[in-house]
Amino acid sequence: MKTKNNKAQAPVLGILEWFRPGEYEEVRSALEDLKTLGITHLRTGISWADWHTEGAKEWFDWLFSELSREVEILPCFLYTPPSLGETPKTSSPPKYLKAYADFIDIMISEYGQYFEWVELWNEPNNKIEYDYTLDYSWNKFSRMIDMAAYWAKEKGKKTLLGGMSPIDPNWLQMMAEQGTLGNIDAIGIHGFPHVFDQQWDGWEINIKHVKDVLKRFDLKKELWISEAGFSTWQHDEVKQYEEFKKVLSTEADRVYWYSLKDLATKNATVGGFHLDEREYFFGLKKIDGTKKLLYRLLEKGGVENIFSHTYISKTYEPDTAENYSLITGGAGFIGTNLASRLLSEGKKVMIYDNLHRDGVEQNLQWLKHKYKEKLIIQIADIREKRLLQKCVEPANEVFHFSAQVAVTHAVQNPLQDFQVNLRGTFNLLEAIRESPHQPPLIFTSTNKVYGNLKSLKMVSTPTRYVPDDKHVKKYGMDEETPLNFHSPYGCSKGAADQYILDYARSYGLKTIVFRMSCIYGPHQFGTEDQGWVAHFLISALEGKPISIYGDGKQVRDILYVQDLVNAFTLAAKNMETLKGEAYNIGGGPENSVSLREVLKIIKEKTGKEINMSFSEWRTGDQYYYVSDTSKFKKATGWSPEYSVDMGIQALLQWLSETRHIKIDKSSSIKAIAI
Repeated sequence: MKTKNNKAQAPVLGILEWFRPGEYEEVRSALEDLKTLGITHLRTGISWADWHTEGAKEWFDWLFSELSREVEILPCFLYTPPSLGETPKTSSPPKYLKAYADFIDIMISEYGQYFEWVELWNEPNNKIEYDYTLDYSWNKFSRMIDMAAYWAKEKGKKTLLGGMSPIDPNWLQMMAEQGTLGNIDAIGIHGFPHVFDQQWDGWEINIKHVKDVLKRFDLKKELWISEAGFSTWQHDEVKQYEEFKKVLSTEADRVYWYSLKDLATKNATVGGFHLDEREYFFGLKKIDGTKKLLYRLLEKGGVENIFSHTYISKTYEPDTAENYSLITGGAGFIGTNLASRLLSEGKKVMIYDNLHRDGVEQNLQWLKHKYKEKLIIQIADIREKRLLQKCVEPANEVFHFSAQVAVTHAVQNPLQDFQVNLRGTFNLLEAIRESPHQPPLIFTSTNKVYGNLKSLKMVSTPTRYVPDDKHVKKYGMDEETPLNFHSPYGCSKGAADQYILDYARSYGLKTIVFRMSCIYGPHQFGTEDQGWVAHFLISALEGKPISIYGDGKQVRDILYVQDLVNAFTLAAKNMETLKGEAYNIGGGPENSVSLREVLKIIKEKTGKEINMSFSEWRTGDQYYYVSDTSKFKKATGWSPEYSVDMGIQALLQWLSETRHIKIDKSSSIKAIAI
């Protein structure tokens, strides 16, 4: 299909989501997601077997009514009640073939007001969905569908033949020869490229084969891709996005993408309990609600702009002849600032990032626009072990910033925190160890490795906590402070910290660990979980309230990002003398502030009073943490150049410019175009 602009006309897009009886909240959540994504078509299963269970009518009464308020429903009627089957299983042909047509009659009579189309069965050439060993040549299936299609048409409904999986034109020809397609309005096909369909010829070829059969029998039918998807079980979210674009470029009349949410591991698939790990990761969102790349792109730009994200790039076989600086998590705020410095010095840089954090795609677009061919973009997950190895091989230095960074998220989902922060770091270390030239590595750890520091006695003043220990008050915390991991985040980052130091001892790798305090600056999209200085400023500019964990008197030494970038470049230049060591990096005592004090500075600079509320302290929160940076200063001569006032002013300027908000001389904020 072509438009006047010579672009492919996208098929009508829908989402496939299966619901179990009683999953009321899951249905409501799905409708919210569909509304967010701007998708108004939903394909869902209506089980004949469930219809014969207690409470089924109440469930379906509610389900059809609830769904129809927001979406156009495509009900897929399938699954034989075991008591009615030739054998007692839902994939069996029914003993009396007309019984399926009778069920369709009941469904249309009861709920026909809610839908225009009916789908007759699901994947009939898939033995798990329909046991064709009990029906050689599909003769029973053909008669069953023919009767149901005839009766659906008599009741004023259009019919979709349950999608083939795998796509098999020979099976479709058999259906045509048996006269099954006479009352069918649309043919369904399913495809799962490079997941279940490993010998995949492409949508174009498969659709052509199906259309050739229809043309041979002079049948004019719509062609729907009633199920297509890609499993991210190996963490490849870019491939899911790419396959989505490919299916929307087909000449199908309609496409249903599978699915909204990953399958909960507690649930069994039709084929059996957890027999195939791929089955559980087809969603646009993870089971904990985390949005995958495709969901975020649809949410922000809509389906109509899905082809416009040209900054997303992935190469499975990187050019090993080209050397570059590798920055994992390089689209994040620290990575972006470091990449800009290195690129401005004429170096090649590879950004390796999965774009998980909101806003980082803007950083990537900015870098690409400014530096063009010097920048190599690799949108990938740190857990993609083989690809990571390929990207490490040409690297002449590695900066490892890829991480799960929120303490609260780590508490809610410790498994993901572990997989990203510890397993991802281990993957990188092994890739470096196994590479021919073993590039040096600089890793950003955290002050959270020192635990909550509850042994420090504090004096409370009206605006901050002050340590009773005079040495700590004057110098801050040095690297001899005992490690004491608190919270899953502290454990994962702390363990990664120790692995990196040990790989220097055990394998001779050139590694440096920065145990960092709070960093802030341009290209930071702060939240209450991470990047709190930027979060406070953004809230002030947008007139939004904030919630503070604890009482706001907690103290940190904040460091402007350009000072951190200076530290990185010095560390890289002095790798031979610094390797194998950890260094506390922050603003130091001279740049120590409490949350309340930062809010006061922001008020003075913006003229805005921020509405505050207070929440419980988070697991492992420190009342006071200030870095003693003397170890790194003595080794390199580094010291921060930006004061707190200068840094906050610079960040405020960047935020106001990027949000088109002008701050006038009287410090009040006016929303006007710049």
